[in-house]
Amino acid sequence: MSHAIWTGSISFGLVTIPVKLFPAVRVDEDVHFHYLHAKDQGRLKNVRQCEIDGQEVPWKETVRGFEYEKGKYVVIDDDELKAMRPEATQAVEIRAFVARHEIDSMLFDTPYYLEPEKRGRRAYALLRDALVKTGKVGIAQVALRTRAHLAALSVSGRALIVELLHYPHEMVPASEIDLPPASEKTTASEMKAAEMLIDAMVKPFDPHEYKDDYEDRLRALLAERARGDAPKKPKTRAAKATSVVDLAEVLRQSLAKHPAKAPKDRPVPARAHGGIH
Repeated sequence: MSHAIWTGSISFGLVTIPVKLFPAVRVDEDVHFHYLHAKDQGRLKNVRQCEIDGQEVPWKETVRGFEYEKGKYVVIDDDELKAMRPEATQAVEIRAFVARHEIDSMLFDTPYYLEPEKRGRRAYALLRDALVKTGKVGIAQVALRTRAHLAALSVSGRALIVELLHYPHEMVPASEIDLPPASEKTTASEMKAAEMLIDAMVKPFDPHEYKDDYEDRLRALLAERARGDAPKKPKTRAAKATSVVDLAEVLRQSLAKHPAKAPKDRPVPARAHGGIH
């Protein structure tokens, strides 16, 4: 387990539970590359250069500036920024309890574990079990690093977790993308075939069945190159285009790949005429 981000408390009503906050997502373990000079593989360095006089600027001479108008800046120093940051209360202050389904899944961001201090274990267990029994989620604000985050306090297994939420104003509204209208027409046979395909593909969710193998393949490639092995030409295969324009027929073909789970009392619908094009 990594180190606790902070030691603080959960509070709701007059109840205070001392806890520690731990990351629930592993530290970035992706492969990282350096930029090199192709000719001699020398590492490239970032240089702070003034666009006015062209001189390299030492770190001690840099300041933060906000461009409020083209070419015009407001400069703000570290002390001013520090004064603007939320008070580091190190507390999960629950403001309300809501049903989880009331929270748009788009708002969820980063999860953290809450571990009880010894003197707070009983109250921790009580809150955890009460949340499970009522099916509720606590809504709170949590100060982390430089800002106050909206957060949801819920249960995962035997642990209380805090999931940081995006504020609504941070989200791009779906109205900004081109979506089919609610009045978009589909045929009854297309809908029946889609429902049957979904039924045939239903299974318990096990996240361990899914893996991003990009990292493994990349590390294997890097190991080969480090050993001096000759590079292999990757195999590429273009996706096969389909000339089928009848959506119900495409669904029928998909359903044929999952015959074991297809309900026996629900015949596959006949191919529809005038499907979506």
